[in-house]
Amino acid sequence: MLSIAYSELIQIFRNRAVLVTSFVMPIAVSAYFVYQHETFADLASLGYIAAIIVFTVGAFGLYTTTVTTLASRRQNLFLKRLRSTAAGDGSILAGLVVPAAVIAVVQIVGILAVFSSIAETPANVGLLAAGVVGTLAMMLGLGLATAGFTNSPEHAQVTTLPVSLGTIAVASWVGITGTEELTLLKRLLPGGSATELMTDAWNGGAAVGDSLMLLAPTAAWVVVAVALAAQYFRWEPRR
Repeated sequence: MLSIAYSELIQIFRNRAVLVTSFVMPIAVSAYFVYQHETFADLASLGYIAAIIVFTVGAFGLYTTTVTTLASRRQNLFLKRLRSTAAGDGSILAGLVVPAAVIAVVQIVGILAVFSSIAETPANVGLLAAGVVGTLAMMLGLGLATAGFTNSPEHAQVTTLPVSLGTIAVASWVGITGTEELTLLKRLLPGGSATELMTDAWNGGAAVGDSLMLLAPTAAWVVVAVALAAQYFRWEPRR
């Protein structure tokens, strides 16, 4: 797995399109929110900004990179060649997606550290970390599922739009309006409960037990995404 991950990390830094998607775009968007944090804090809260940063990196960095990488490796038959080696299916997939996941974690930690230094520190770092891990796990699972419906890296530019833009839209909706109304709907949508959890973790005031319950819908989306990936993921190009 480690050799596959190392090789994939090199490929990410050599591929300009993936590099822009996984590095430049998330950092640029996040930097804008950090720079304008007072404006967005008046609109919603500092916790909302933190959640949007996490979902921006998760959607445009981890999710999109995962789909593009797997579609590309399938198209050039690299996945097929890897399956002829001693590596198991799980090790192959882990090796291909771990670099993007590590990059996403480093970006989120760095950006949130800068954000907390110029705004204020989160009220509960542990809850925030749980929200971040849950969000990245969900985006990674959705990436594996979407890769099953994506024929090529070019096709990924289309297939990734609904999830990437949809989760950010849900995060904005929940972060700005809260969950006092349409509570169940907002929490069940992908990203809704995770946004509420990270917002509460940063702003404070919510009970820890109640906040941890918000991990359940996110975990459910992880299970759904993995089930879809197991059903539809393909190792060879469709003929």
